Amino acid sequence: MNKNTDHYLSDAIISFLEYLEIEKGRSLKTIENYHLYLNRLLECIDDKAITKLTQEDVRKWRLWLNRHENDQGQGMSKTTINYHLIALRSFLKFLQRSGYETLSSDQIDLAKSIRKEISVLTLDELKTLVQATEGEDETSLRDRAILLLLFSTGLRVSELVGLNRDSIPKSANEFTVRGKGSKDRLVFVSPEAKEAVQQYLSKRSDAAQPMFIHYSGTKNMTNDGNYLRLSPRSVQRIIKKYARKIGLTKRISPHSLRHSFATDLLQSGADIRSVQSLLGHSNISTTQIYTHVSDPYLKNIHAKHHTNITER
Repeated sequence: MNKNTDHYLSDAIISFLEYLEIEKGRSLKTIENYHLYLNRLLECIDDKAITKLTQEDVRKWRLWLNRHENDQGQGMSKTTINYHLIALRSFLKFLQRSGYETLSSDQIDLAKSIRKEISVLTLDELKTLVQATEGEDETSLRDRAILLLLFSTGLRVSELVGLNRDSIPKSANEFTVRGKGSKDRLVFVSPEAKEAVQQYLSKRSDAAQPMFIHYSGTKNMTNDGNYLRLSPRSVQRIIKKYARKIGLTKRISPHSLRHSFATDLLQSGADIRSVQSLLGHSNISTTQIYTHVSDPYLKNIHAKHHTNITER
């Protein structure tokens, strides 16, 4: 791009998205989301020269986002608004590195949001949830393997549904998974979870490649059997089914098992840096949310095991 000529935001956005795909190796889903977020900026302020973007434009856009409603009349959450602002920050950094004089990314403040309460299952709740999958049919074995594998490894649901039959070596209790940002990390699986997976796979009579498959619904045939692969939403429905079955009142999701995995590690004495690596978090601040969950547990441990000097 010629820096001596005013280029328009719409053209720069296309260059930015290509940069994310080629230079940064971002996933197509991330690029699609960034495209949506930045197009909403253009929808609000209209296309203009890069050098003409102002703080007033950003203020106008933030107001537009804050008042935006979907077809069901629901507004955007603070978290979703922040996704838009983070995309704008990245875009502005790209422009600055490209030599343009434009609004600084440091001038984009994120919206203050209330952190969602983390839903964590106790070990007793987890045991009851797993026991609810009783049965030796393929569906029950599949569901038991899913629950045990999520808690054993701390996998994201997107990572879980992306597994194939050969993802977990029979001769090892560890495997590599590709997570967010196409980053690979080592994942460790418990003997219990690994055995559950093997029991499920040995029951299967099909030759489909995916590790976890569905047994109902429309089947659009493909050679590799990917038409059978469970979706993240399907896993969510499976977990909610068993939560209802045992009368669990707290709202849980596949991510609740990931939360439980992290919390159990911290409560068992693992250091936060190790938990960060096991979860695949790029930023330690993301992992630190689990220290707040562990605080009540640690308080009880302190009261139980750490006595006054005069009592020793």
